[in-house]
Amino acid sequence: MIPVFDGHNDLLLRLHEAPDRREAIWLTGEGKGHLDLPRMKAGGFAGGFFAIYIPSPEAHDGLDYMTAMENPPFALPLGDLIGHKAAQPVALSMAGHLRWMERSSQGAFKVCTTAAELRACLAQGVIAGIMHMEGAEAIGPDLDALYLYHDMGLRSLGPVWSRPTVFGHGVPFAFPSSPDTGEGLTPAGKDLIRLCNKLRIMIDLSHMTEKGFWDVAALSDAPLVATHSNAHAITPSSRNLTDRQLAAIRDTGGMVGLNYATSFLRRDGRQSGDMGWEDALAHLDHLLEKLGEDHLGLGSDFDGATIPVGITDVAGQQNLVQAMRDHGYDEPLLRKICHGNWLHLLERTWGA
Repeated sequence: MIPVFDGHNDLLLRLHEAPDRREAIWLTGEGKGHLDLPRMKAGGFAGGFFAIYIPSPEAHDGLDYMTAMENPPFALPLGDLIGHKAAQPVALSMAGHLRWMERSSQGAFKVCTTAAELRACLAQGVIAGIMHMEGAEAIGPDLDALYLYHDMGLRSLGPVWSRPTVFGHGVPFAFPSSPDTGEGLTPAGKDLIRLCNKLRIMIDLSHMTEKGFWDVAALSDAPLVATHSNAHAITPSSRNLTDRQLAAIRDTGGMVGLNYATSFLRRDGRQSGDMGWEDALAHLDHLLEKLGEDHLGLGSDFDGATIPVGITDVAGQQNLVQAMRDHGYDEPLLRKICHGNWLHLLERTWGA
């Protein structure tokens, strides 16, 4: 197996929503969801970004996003902004679950804050975790909390999920749609980007509007990164990246992680996991053409999306690796896509 370092997952949300079952979810596995420690080991999961995400209250008021996204075209409403006072207890809970995962794993899992730690984990067969925020609701507009989360181990942050924050605006879930759907960074968001650069916290652009993307590009001195996004030229979803955005990512030495979410992979925009490899390989080929082989990785969105049946869960991710191999990708390229490019990107962003 080729070890796979992954750009995004939502396991912490599963643990937050069922804290009384967290040992079963993480340590022994329930056969549910996409991730647990036994299946990570079985699937060659070398590590990844573990997202702290504040769920929208509106997600439980009757709108079935998954069903709506099964029948394109769609343009789904987003929840209102969530203030930092409401978000911080949830974020702290998820950060605590990540540290509990480390303590309970008996050395099989480590939260990493440096590139050297990541490389050591890969060499030793220890699964590496990076603390990430998907949406910065838990950071107040004065930014003081960012220092605290950095001290806790935060090394990656997306200013927005699709819902707006005090820092900027995200794209709605829409197909077909351009990513140019609204405003970008607020003044507070520009301050957030500058402080992330100062602290060497990686900035994730996956859910930002196109205007927000270019706002970050104009301000940031770090590589541009979209941890879990695909090619708009293949699937015209609001969540996918235009060729112009891909060129900017390439030119800054940045990265894109291929998102396994079916609605961003399938050319028809549907949610169904009943699909072959053709669309995923078309995205990979396009991303390789526009980014170059040093700037492409994987960003599954495990436990946060519907995944193709050929992968199903983390234990099946080597099926995607084999599909790339069968498609003609050689072993050196596969190693770059599966983990090498992420390690080099984090060295460029964090320092060696």
